[in-house]
Amino acid sequence: MKPFNYYQPTSIHFGAGRVSEVGEITAKYGKHCLMVTVPVFDAIAPTFEKVKKSLEAAGISVAHYDGVIPNPTTETITAGAKMARQHRADVVLGVGGGSSMDSAKAIAVEATHEGSCWDYLFFKTPPTEKTLPVVAVSTTSGTGSQVTQVAVVTNTAERCKSALYNSIIYPRAAIVDPELMVSLPPYMTACTGWDAFTHAFESYLHVNASPYTDALALEAITLIASYLPAAVKDGGDIEARAAMAWADTLAGLCIANAGVTLPHGIGMAISGLQPHIAHGEALAVTYPAFTRYTYPTAVERFATVGRIFNPSLANESDESAAKASCAAIDAFLKEIGLWLCFDCLKFPKAELGELAKASMVLPDYKNNPRVATEAEILAILEESYQR
Repeated sequence: MKPFNYYQPTSIHFGAGRVSEVGEITAKYGKHCLMVTVPVFDAIAPTFEKVKKSLEAAGISVAHYDGVIPNPTTETITAGAKMARQHRADVVLGVGGGSSMDSAKAIAVEATHEGSCWDYLFFKTPPTEKTLPVVAVSTTSGTGSQVTQVAVVTNTAERCKSALYNSIIYPRAAIVDPELMVSLPPYMTACTGWDAFTHAFESYLHVNASPYTDALALEAITLIASYLPAAVKDGGDIEARAAMAWADTLAGLCIANAGVTLPHGIGMAISGLQPHIAHGEALAVTYPAFTRYTYPTAVERFATVGRIFNPSLANESDESAAKASCAAIDAFLKEIGLWLCFDCLKFPKAELGELAKASMVLPDYKNNPRVATEAEILAILEESYQR
């Protein structure tokens, strides 16, 4: 068995109704809270109100920053950090999907450091102990951000999407309440659920995979294969929502300790160039080409995952099951409504070359079982342009 390390400092509070404990949990870390969310809309308003009441009942003063957008930008983070300083916040609470939780982490850094969050990307100056503590309440099942040390941010001026990555921004506590996810629309359920699958699958393929992350990843993949279609079909299916919430958390634990591979490097670059493309879409669009490019170099692992999606492959050889896994994953994408191409996402064909270059900025591609050249990435992109 290969040597490995595993680290997870986040206290996880999982289960239906657990959001009622947010005030009690947050009070352990501060008394002046910046609550970070997307703008209020009807479906989420009751959740935000419940959270505020719980915080206030715990004696916490609350300032509400509701300027989060999909693919958060350096501008939105700066606005949140300004409010945090004005409120003299000593704890930041992210309530929502990955964009809200990532924003909370980046704000926790920028509010207490010189410059902007962009100065503290994973390859730049690391943030210090001055970083405010973060608490996360997830309302989607996809990014796993509630249990990771990652905050993804887009610099619109540079047309670049990158990340802060440091143990200091792990949330101190995460509340994962499946009841908060029942109002998520079907398409966003599919996009976020697909993100969770890719986290688990790519961690399983990753060069830094370990027996610990393998166990978590396979459990997450099994749950997603079984329950994501049901959650897409009926958002009120609390059993499916709970299974997906747990799968998302497991997948987040995986990427926090192993990581992601080629599709995520490409996906980050896609949204950096074209921010209107959601992260789940940016991942789904290249997966059919990615699986066929990669499976020959990870036959046993692709075979294992193929048999999860298609149990009829149980008696097939690993080589046969690995090859068939590509079609099984294709079928799953079609089932959840994410059979996409660059053309239908309105990504300019003329930018595919630039995208191939940008896909090699992050180191994710180096962790794939088969390390792609720029020309090979371009071939994957061209194959994914139309279906």
